[in-house]
Amino acid sequence: MSYPILHFISPPVPYFIDSGKRTYVPGERHISRNFISVFDLIVVTKGTLFIGENSNEWTVRQGEALILRPDGYHYGTAPCQEETEITWIHFHTFGAWEENKEMSECLENQSALVEKHKQNAYLNHCEVCSIFIPKHMKLSEKSLGDLAQFYELDHDPRSLRNWKKQTAFQVFMQHLDRESASSSDAAAIRLAEKVEMFIRQNYAEKITNSMLQNELNYHPNYLAKCMLKIYGLTPIDYLQQYRIEQAKKLLLQTNWPIARIAEEVGFNNTPYFSTFFTNKEGISPSNFRIKVIGAHRRV
Repeated sequence: MSYPILHFISPPVPYFIDSGKRTYVPGERHISRNFISVFDLIVVTKGTLFIGENSNEWTVRQGEALILRPDGYHYGTAPCQEETEITWIHFHTFGAWEENKEMSECLENQSALVEKHKQNAYLNHCEVCSIFIPKHMKLSEKSLGDLAQFYELDHDPRSLRNWKKQTAFQVFMQHLDRESASSSDAAAIRLAEKVEMFIRQNYAEKITNSMLQNELNYHPNYLAKCMLKIYGLTPIDYLQQYRIEQAKKLLLQTNWPIARIAEEVGFNNTPYFSTFFTNKEGISPSNFRIKVIGAHRRV
């Protein structure tokens, strides 16, 4: 069964803003609102809520959650037939996001969303990843437990409460992200993460598909299939991208010459590094450094 997915790129991760609870008596319905400017995560803890967003209508039952967009028209589609209780969490993100019809569409559009993120987010040299949250979902016992602990924080002093709620919200969202994966997606995620960690730990060395096969005991074609499904990149493409991201950090944080930076991140040929960087980023390493931190730094 396919279902809409909200696809976020981080960092920055979606952040908590506010939360609360609401009880509807029979005959009441959800209020109509337009463009509330924040995501509204609604969890029904008792009864059933009938709610719409733009042209879509949802029936949200006890133990289920729905995430409403910040740029949509929200309204009750029918009165509650029984006493209905909800908890709500408002959150937002500075990063790029989009809503897709199903996971396959998220993965197909992942590279384009990452590029959009790099243009719009305030960080232009960090490593990013995807977060996938179902729009409408049945919450697991673990997630419901996370939510209960989240509201226990209301008893803490205000000086501590907001800090703790931010952390608790991110743990809750992390579990929703992982629980959204199908069994086949979960297997691909685990293997892709093994490839990713090997690359991160050895990126300065010469890494080949044969090396990955020997290290992880999977055929290179299968490793590439998993990496493409989860990251939208083959292992070698991911390696090159990671090297470029590390080079950006060194360009910003050191006075090292371009040749040393190229060698540090695994490019043994400086002209090739400069050409590859320019083709990837649309600007040479030297000009990237000048653009971001000024011409007064030695290139």
